[in-house]
Amino acid sequence: MPQAGLNRMPTAMPEKTTRDTAFDIGFFEAVLRHDSQCVEVIEILGGLYTKLGRIGDGLKMDRRLVRLQPANPTAHYNLACSLALSKRNAEALRSLRHAVGLGYRDFEWMSHDPDLQGLKRRPDFGALVAQLKAHT
Repeated sequence: MPQAGLNRMPTAMPEKTTRDTAFDIGFFEAVLRHDSQCVEVIEILGGLYTKLGRIGDGLKMDRRLVRLQPANPTAHYNLACSLALSKRNAEALRSLRHAVGLGYRDFEWMSHDPDLQGLKRRPDFGALVAQLKAHT
């Protein structure tokens, strides 16, 4: 992983893994009900939801994490990924720029991250990656 935190990639999952992930989600949702501001659990749930294709739920967790940790570049990066997966490209680019402004530097991962596929045809995405590459 490029930075602290979870950079997520949705993938097709075998059924057993899907059941295991569903069990994990239930467990972490129960933990979150007891501690609604547990950053680690919010981050994990965001990744698990996205992994299962529950993009809207992952987006909610990412927004929540950004509210709790506004200076966390990886949280903003993951929010950008969820926004891109939700086809909200303008918002995704804003969040990505914010992540870079806060110190996110892994232009290599950003260039290949399948979550950002919808942004890769946009000139402003290419310019952001080039800018990041030039300063790293």
